[in-house]
Amino acid sequence: MSWLPKQTIVVPVDFSEDSFSAVDTALELVTGASALHVVYVLPVFDPAEPDVVWSTINDETRRRHSEQALQERLSDARYQGLNLHVEFGEPGHKITELASSLKADLVVLSSHGRSGISRLLLGSVAEKVIRLAHCPVLVLRK
Repeated sequence: MSWLPKQTIVVPVDFSEDSFSAVDTALELVTGASALHVVYVLPVFDPAEPDVVWSTINDETRRRHSEQALQERLSDARYQGLNLHVEFGEPGHKITELASSLKADLVVLSSHGRSGISRLLLGSVAEKVIRLAHCPVLVLRK
């Protein structure tokens, strides 16, 4: 298996600087930004949430705002042509489902480096992606 260049790379972001650094690292592994698929996963709202009950917010509005924020954050010329995805659900599952559906060669993501109790309580998206992914996963530590 050749390390360079990759045909399709999935890069999950959470709007942290570390996650956008992962996008920059992934750019080094491809011949063009069009091979990158940046994904942001939003939680599913509980139907009893006040904003849902009063219809002040819905998934389409949340998707549109997230896409706009991603486009603004990734507006630099080097990011032109990359693919943006906004999903709803549990991040680990949605990231690996997207990677599988795209037949991705690699997933590149940052790790927050949590350990012990904080990892146990908060869970680890990186750990779940590693377990569920059909392709190699490159985890970047901060």
